[in-house]
Amino acid sequence: MLYAVISQDVENSLERRMAVRPAHIERLNILKNEGRLILAGPHPAIDNNEPGEAGFTGSLVVAEFDSLEDAQTWADADPYLASGAYESVMVKPFKKVLP
Repeated sequence: MLYAVISQDVENSLERRMAVRPAHIERLNILKNEGRLILAGPHPAIDNNEPGEAGFTGSLVVAEFDSLEDAQTWADADPYLASGAYESVMVKPFKKVLP
């Protein structure tokens, strides 16, 4: 089943994000290589794909996991959470309708 991993950043998270970004991207690439990643990306803090120093306010990942528990376990191991960049992470079942 698909699950949405919805993360909220702490204020001024950019430095913390950048410090562990390679490890964060590596985990996403594993999901991608396994054919389980539907989409992933951050929420820019301003209305711009390249927000610069404004940074990001959170992230969204939609991926396939065997269970909600597995999705939560994966989300809880995110380097952004461990670094303190994320304030909170919510995992919810997701039903893809379109496209």
